Amino acid sequence: MKSKPRLLITGANGFTGIHACHYFKKAGYEVIAVTRSPMSRIFDERIRLEQCDLSDKYQVKNLIQKTRPDRLLHLAGQNHVQESWTDPITSLEANAMSTALLIEAIRQEDIDCKIIIIGSALQFDLSKFSSLQHPYSLSKTIQVLIAQSWELLYGMDIVIVKSSNLIGPGVSNGVCSILAKKVAAMELHDTERVLTVNNLFAQRDFVDVRDAIRAYDKLFNVGKAGTIYDISSGKPRYLKEITDTLQALSFVDIEIQSLENKKEKIDVIKPSLLLDVGWSPLIPFEKSIEEVLNYQRKNLL
Repeated sequence: MKSKPRLLITGANGFTGIHACHYFKKAGYEVIAVTRSPMSRIFDERIRLEQCDLSDKYQVKNLIQKTRPDRLLHLAGQNHVQESWTDPITSLEANAMSTALLIEAIRQEDIDCKIIIIGSALQFDLSKFSSLQHPYSLSKTIQVLIAQSWELLYGMDIVIVKSSNLIGPGVSNGVCSILAKKVAAMELHDTERVLTVNNLFAQRDFVDVRDAIRAYDKLFNVGKAGTIYDISSGKPRYLKEITDTLQALSFVDIEIQSLENKKEKIDVIKPSLLLDVGWSPLIPFEKSIEEVLNYQRKNLL
């Protein structure tokens, strides 16, 4: 009898995926890391690797037949807004169709599997269709509709998560990592030490990726099927708080320039349902930024 469930993690080469693989393996899970590329960033021989194109129905079916997971953490997808404008079909395939193929393969194999699907704060309100702003939003909204539909129609154990901006050490295209990389380069090279941002007073909610993964773990145990859980800090921050923190952490003098200073105000999204089951973010924002900067320093050398 297995002491821990067999966990299939898609998108294992990504920022969140790498953290998730190591977290769940350390927690004693049997982890199977799924990547599209044959080149893996998972350097742990205890983690089983599987290569699969999640937009290919037959590859997905073979993956599920071979692994028969007890739990699925579906992190794979296309998460760049600009790329979705250039190639909207690929975004739909990567986000919506991959989800449909995975959960349908699990259903057809009659596997008792708890599934976590990662939605997005950029989904749009279907009752206000004019709020649709880009193909990425469309693809993530359809993805969540598919997950909710399979839960409703087939009774599958599917939980949906909407995360705010995830930060922390590792390879990431997020704003914190981009700015930290620039600061690390300024420290290493004798270059112009000016950090330029579009708008210092743009607002975002940030939560550490490791806190988000703790939330996934919690939801595998207590998450209710069909429910959407928000993962957030509940405290929107101006980008100026990132640049101020980086400026304070840097050992060189850095000038901050903003192309505009227009104050934004975003809705506060509290992780109420997760707070109700005992989860809360533990890693302070400043600590996350410090670790992001230290990661960039180490990897620029």
